[in-house]
Amino acid sequence: MTTQYYQDSQFAKTYQDLVAREDYEKNLLPAIQKISPLRDKAILELGAGTGRISCFLAPYTSSLIATDLSCFMLSRGKNILLKLGLDNWHLTLATHQALPFSSNTFDIIISGWSFHDVALDSPNNWQPALAQALTGVARVLRPGGKVILIESLGTGFETPHPPAVLADYLVGLKAHGFTSTWIRTDYCFKDKAEAQDLTTFFFGDAPMPMWETEKGVIVPECTGLWWKTFK
Repeated sequence: MTTQYYQDSQFAKTYQDLVAREDYEKNLLPAIQKISPLRDKAILELGAGTGRISCFLAPYTSSLIATDLSCFMLSRGKNILLKLGLDNWHLTLATHQALPFSSNTFDIIISGWSFHDVALDSPNNWQPALAQALTGVARVLRPGGKVILIESLGTGFETPHPPAVLADYLVGLKAHGFTSTWIRTDYCFKDKAEAQDLTTFFFGDAPMPMWETEKGVIVPECTGLWWKTFK
């Protein structure tokens, strides 16, 4: 992700326009709940962005703390969460590598499409960086707490095609004892012009598979979930 992500409010707006059209069949929440019930749990969400996961976690949790590196992203997320009329959530700036929370605080930690940054930001030393980040996660989890990591397995694909840049990191998660599964989180856009505009914004200029339906223009996407219980 470029520095624009951290410094540009327009980027945050367009990003929210994109992710608001993701997972139109609403497969992600049931997949998370199958891994771990959310009801009355204290949850920490890392890399919350504009709140695409936060908005469906908050109604279930006893408390939700959502973090991100970008104040512009969190500002968008705040506007979405305020519409829920709940007071059990808090947003704060933080990195995955230095969690500013007390030990034994959370029942569940969830990170959507962002935990890989701990490896990608240290390409020549990614294994120690990943191990250190997971140690930090384990510290703030309560005994028996669970971490759930959500990562891309390919946008524009109907079956998993992990991005090459994530290959080593995903193998690393398995080496650290994570279990995994995958789901479809297809996008649904109002028309081809919108689909092309928003996918090009984030995924680049390469042609993206898409097809028209009665509901809108569909762009396929595969998403993986990795989870581990920390004793």
